[in-house]
Amino acid sequence: MEEKLIGRRVEQETLQQCMSSGKPEFIAIYGRRRVGKTFLVRQFFAQHFDFYVTGVYQGNRQEQLGVFNRALNAHSQAYFPPAANWMDAFEQLKAYLSHLNKSQVVVFFDELPWLDTPRSRFIQAFEHFWNSWGSAQSNLKLVVCGSATTWMMSKVIASRGGLHNRTTRRIHLQPFNLAETEQYLQHQRIALSRQQIVEAYMIMGGVPYYLSLMKRGLSLAQNIDQLFFAPSAELSEEYALLMRSLFQQANYYRLVTEFLAKKAKGFTRKEIVEGLKIDDGGFFSEVLQNLELCDFVRRYRPFGKAERDTVYQLCDQYTLFYLRHVKGGKAGDEHQWSHISPTPAHHAWCGYAFEQVCLQHTAQIKKALGISGVQTNVCSWRGRGAQIDLVIDRQDQVINVCEIKYALQPYVISKAYARQLHEHLMLFRQQTKTRKALHLTMVTTHGIEQNINSAEVQSQVTMDDLFAP
Repeated sequence: MEEKLIGRRVEQETLQQCMSSGKPEFIAIYGRRRVGKTFLVRQFFAQHFDFYVTGVYQGNRQEQLGVFNRALNAHSQAYFPPAANWMDAFEQLKAYLSHLNKSQVVVFFDELPWLDTPRSRFIQAFEHFWNSWGSAQSNLKLVVCGSATTWMMSKVIASRGGLHNRTTRRIHLQPFNLAETEQYLQHQRIALSRQQIVEAYMIMGGVPYYLSLMKRGLSLAQNIDQLFFAPSAELSEEYALLMRSLFQQANYYRLVTEFLAKKAKGFTRKEIVEGLKIDDGGFFSEVLQNLELCDFVRRYRPFGKAERDTVYQLCDQYTLFYLRHVKGGKAGDEHQWSHISPTPAHHAWCGYAFEQVCLQHTAQIKKALGISGVQTNVCSWRGRGAQIDLVIDRQDQVINVCEIKYALQPYVISKAYARQLHEHLMLFRQQTKTRKALHLTMVTTHGIEQNINSAEVQSQVTMDDLFAP
C-alpha cells in the first residue's frame, strides 16, 4: 500500500515556512520512539536530500564515521577518503555542500544522538560545522532528529554549550490524536468501529508504528493478542527497547515510571521521592522533565493547590497497558486479551484508560462545549471525601466539573449516582470556596440516557466529539 503522510498539518506548515524563509534553518525534531519523526521528514522532502545519514544504534566511532563517509560519497557522487575524525568528516561535508549551486540545500541527520559515541568529540565537530559555516549559508536547511530525548535536549535543543540558542525551529512530534488515528486506520483499510478505535487507542495510544502492526481481517481482541501475548509478540519486548532508546540511565527511568504506574491519579514529587527512597535533586528533576517531554508523564496542579502539590501522572497508553496487563499478566496465555475482554476486570480497566484518553483530548472537549476561545485552566481535583476527574476552570466565571464514564451504551445515571454527583459538587464548592457557577458535565462514550436523575447535568460530551480534528 502506498505510504501517505497522515495529519501533521502544523509540522508540515513549520517545515514549509523554513523552506521559504530565505535564511539558514537549523530544525530539531524530537519525540518518543516510533512516533514517526523520520517518516515525516522523508515524506515532506519526498526523499530529496543533498545529504542524508542515519546513525548506527550502539555503533562505535569507526562505524559511525564509516556510514557518514559512505553517505557523503553516495550523495556527492565523488570519492572522499574515510575521515580520521569528526572534524575532518565535517570539513569534507562542507567542501561538498559549498560546490552545490542550488537555491535550497537540505541536509538531514537522522538519529543524531547515535553518532555521538563516547570520546568521539562528534558534538564539538557538529557545533563547529554549524557555527563557523552552516549558520552563514542562506540556502542551508539542516534537519536533525533523534529519539534519545535526554541527548537531544541537553546537547541540541536546550544546550548550554556551542549550540546554545542555535536551533531556529523545534518540532516536538507527538502521537496521533483520535481523529488522526481513525484516518490512519482507514488508510490501512482496517475496519473498526469508533468504540473499537478508542479501545485500540487506550492500548497503543496514537503511535503510528504500533497502529501499523494491526492486521486486516482480525478483530481488535485478536490483534491485541497477536501483538502483546502470542509467542514472540511484536510489542511484548517494546517497553525495554523504548526505555533504552529514549533515555540514558534507562533503569532509573524505569524505576520512576513503574512507581507512577501504581496509582491511576499519580503522585506528588514528594510522594515519589519518599516511595522510591531517592535523592530529590537536579537529576530527579531532569528525569521528570524528560518523561514529560516524551509524553510519558502528565504534570498538573490540582485545583486550588500550591505548586508543591503538583501531581505527576503516567499517561502513555502503551506503557500503562504493558505494565498492567503484559508484565504482570498470566504467563503463557496467548489469548489473554480475548479471554479478559468480557470480564468486569476489562470494564474496570476501560474506565480508567478512557479517562486518560479524555485528558489527552481536552481541546476537543472544550470545542464540544463551545469554549475553545475561552481562557481556561484544565486540571483535576482531589478533596476530602471526593475527587473529580476533570475540572475546566474558565475565565468567564464558570467551572465545568466533568465526570468521565465509559460504557457500551448510553450511560444511565441512577438515583444513587445522582446523589453522589450532587454531593461532589457541594464538597467541591465548600472545600475550594469558589464563587463561580458550577456546570456538571458528563463525558461519556455514547451520551447519557435522559431520566429524572439526569436533571442536574448541564452539558455532555460524547466519544464522537473526541474525534474532532
